[in-house]
Amino acid sequence: MMGGPEIPFIFGRTDSTDGSTSPPDGRLPGADLGSDPATAQHLRDIFYRMGFDDKEIVALSGAHALGRCHEDASGYWGPWTRAESTFSNEYFRLLKEESWTEKKAHKDASGGKCPWGGPKQYETKDGALMMLPSDIVLTKDPKFDEWVVKYKDSEELFFKDFASAFGKLLALGVPASGGGGGGAGPLAQIKAIFGLK
Repeated sequence: MMGGPEIPFIFGRTDSTDGSTSPPDGRLPGADLGSDPATAQHLRDIFYRMGFDDKEIVALSGAHALGRCHEDASGYWGPWTRAESTFSNEYFRLLKEESWTEKKAHKDASGGKCPWGGPKQYETKDGALMMLPSDIVLTKDPKFDEWVVKYKDSEELFFKDFASAFGKLLALGVPASGGGGGGAGPLAQIKAIFGLK
């Protein structure tokens, strides 16, 4: 519906009614660890723990082609792209081709400008688009930037790698046995679909 790749999905996770078995907060990446090297290392610490590599970290970041940040939810404001409901490699093109500067001002309720009071984020010259520090660091870290450039240049490659990485992400927490005895469980099935070992 949004123009992106098809991603196979296999049921297998169990639900909990009260959240008592949910992982603790802080297991997802933060947007800013205070410096580019610290933010890049933080992304690696979070995703390497789950079995992802640099290519997959960058591919998954491409999900920022969709949606926007809301001040009341995260403190950050604005969309990453001008087509918030279309999945594409536009996020990577914008990362490389726009001039990103730190956000200093924001439109107030009357449409005028006021000082930006939210967390550090970046914006385009017209202030219409934003990037998080964890987005910008993808262009500053050479190993990440290699994949940003490849995905900017090839939407087909991005879709292929995103589908594989997102399928792997969906499979986290799915019991390998599938509970049915005999045959490949859901995790093994997903790994087979994406050619993973």
